[in-house]
Amino acid sequence: MDKALEYHMLDGVPGKVSVVPTKPCRSAEDLSYAYTPGVAKPVLEIEKDPDDAYRYTSKGNLVAVISNGTAILGLGDRGALASKPVMEGKGVLFKRFADIDVFDIEIDEKDPDRLIEIIRAMSPTFGGINLEDIKGPECFRIEQELIEKCDIPVFHDDQHGTAIIATAGLINACDIVGKSLDKVRVVVNGAGAAGISCSKMFLAAGVRRENLVLCDSRGVIYKGREGLVGPKAALAANTDARTLAEVMAGADVFMGLSVADCVSSDMLLSMARDPIVFAMANPDPEITYEKAMATRDDVIMATGRSDYPNQINNVLGFPFIFRGALDVRATRITENMKMAAAKALAALARKDVPDEVSKAYGGQRFSFGRDYIVPKPFDPRVIEEEAVAVAMAACQDGVARRPIEDWDAYRDSLARRMAKYWS
Repeated sequence: MDKALEYHMLDGVPGKVSVVPTKPCRSAEDLSYAYTPGVAKPVLEIEKDPDDAYRYTSKGNLVAVISNGTAILGLGDRGALASKPVMEGKGVLFKRFADIDVFDIEIDEKDPDRLIEIIRAMSPTFGGINLEDIKGPECFRIEQELIEKCDIPVFHDDQHGTAIIATAGLINACDIVGKSLDKVRVVVNGAGAAGISCSKMFLAAGVRRENLVLCDSRGVIYKGREGLVGPKAALAANTDARTLAEVMAGADVFMGLSVADCVSSDMLLSMARDPIVFAMANPDPEITYEKAMATRDDVIMATGRSDYPNQINNVLGFPFIFRGALDVRATRITENMKMAAAKALAALARKDVPDEVSKAYGGQRFSFGRDYIVPKPFDPRVIEEEAVAVAMAACQDGVARRPIEDWDAYRDSLARRMAKYWS
């Protein structure tokens, strides 16, 4: 049997998640508190003050991971039920890296209006909502309307996760090669949810609008191109170039969120000195690591794969972003919170890497440089740096309903909370 399938049936237990009670239920008295008649007391308290749901229920540490299965990984529309292994997997990562509980919810509904209403109606259950594997362009509208209609953080990880980690990597890669963000020329290939979000975040980080070109399967997205609407139209470039090969010439940065093998050796050779290449198509990138390194020895290369340096891995983002957002009871995740996460990751990658990280990766040593532009997920410091930065940004933006005053104490509480996962 395939090892991945074996893993999902390990020890005769199907799937990867379960629900575990946090209170004892060993006696008749316990039962009377856990259910009737004891539950009537918190019911009445929550009716008087909805914020008491955070005192008497698990809402404050519970995230919904929701999909309709219309864009599962790189597999496309495979249906809501087929998305369940992925959503369970997100639950594992939330718990392992940030001690956040998850209900995975697969909704058999493709109509955006109905999907929005279904999710909105169930939102009181949760402290936050992580949308996943919902196809574009509907995903943009679904996320935005839910942000407006819900009073808890709503985050579409396919849009923002890669963008946050890639922005951290871009900040550091540019620093390593001595290039300024406001001077680099950037090509983004792939105009789906992740490509649009990466483009917007790169611009927010300092890339100039006139220096960024977005491409899709038809080539350059340029002003006046027939059929452009929505986010694509907003990002259309003022250029006479029409092909990926044309805009790659002289570019400093390539951000690929598209298809395998669309970047040739000649395209890579045409880029500026010390090119920065993020080839994120999975499992086969836009240009292979081996081919890129054989073509140029001055390239900084990142992929979505764990078997090469500089993996741009979403697990560096969503668990810690939600941790910070939940801990201040944020009503939403702002652009400032996302950028704070990216900058915290960039700063952490510059620090000395502790021995425990090396042990988690078979003794491999890491230090800031061309092969280490973002931290590793199994670095226990990530939660302290990123969650704190996100929580601080939420407080600064006025979206925190329970602002933190003692940040040293909060940082210590995160370390204590996660100690059981690192021991």
